[in-house]
Amino acid sequence: MKKWLALFGLILVTVIWGGGFVASDLALKSLKPFQIMTIRFLLATVLMGAISFRSFKGITKSEIKGGVLMGVALFMGFSFQIVGLQYTTPSKNAFLTALNVVFVPFIAWVILKKKIGIKGIIGAILALVGVGILSLNQNLSLGLGDGLTLICAVGFAFQIFLTSEFVKIYRATALNFIQMFTAFVLSVISLFVFGETTFAVTLEGWGSVLYLGVISTTLCYLLQTASQKYIDETKAAIILSMESVFGTLFSILILQERVTPRMIVGCIVILVAVIISNMSDTKDQIEGEASKKEMSW
Repeated sequence: MKKWLALFGLILVTVIWGGGFVASDLALKSLKPFQIMTIRFLLATVLMGAISFRSFKGITKSEIKGGVLMGVALFMGFSFQIVGLQYTTPSKNAFLTALNVVFVPFIAWVILKKKIGIKGIIGAILALVGVGILSLNQNLSLGLGDGLTLICAVGFAFQIFLTSEFVKIYRATALNFIQMFTAFVLSVISLFVFGETTFAVTLEGWGSVLYLGVISTTLCYLLQTASQKYIDETKAAIILSMESVFGTLFSILILQERVTPRMIVGCIVILVAVIISNMSDTKDQIEGEASKKEMSW
């Protein structure tokens, strides 16, 4: 039952994150990338702090270290994503971000020597094919925005991997607060480094950034962290890649992006990847958990 609730939680996260691509695009009309990041993570830090203030007592160095690592990966993902969005479309940005699904199992393999299940590999490959169908040009080239978004996918892959590992041994509330605070501090530093200190925000910009900070960040990362206690990191990455499908749908509905046959085919391929990735044998899961050792960071 908990596994199915966790699955539903991750799918809900993908729906909200899908809307986040549209909100980011609208926010960029009156805000610069690191202004959006600073406001977004300030809101998330305050809200996470209010939710998890009881966790501050007895917080350990290991929890702080884990949260900081997650925060650095989160900042890397969002910073390259929001900067890349200035040079590409929301739907393309969404599907290239979904490439993190390919990186996660290999990160687990390199760091933990964790076996990659055949269904996980097939699901990841199918997800990659779906992303390629939707995102690549006919000559298979990628623009500046596409390249930056690929780097963002690596950041999110590490964030998903680290969340899956740390949430099993440390308190989720403490990890989430430290993660958001770390991303906020890095955003403020970047704000000054890139000279984005002059704000001129429209009402549409405030509405978009509030959605990003309260719903797309605070609520979603609470759901993601809680859900990943019961979902393998490779499966979680493939499920979360569905945000690209919802990102495209919302871009079509709200921003009037043109629907193409490639979009439809790509969405179908990714959905098939999600289904296949969730057909792992229970025996394999039990053996994987039994052989898994606690990480030392």
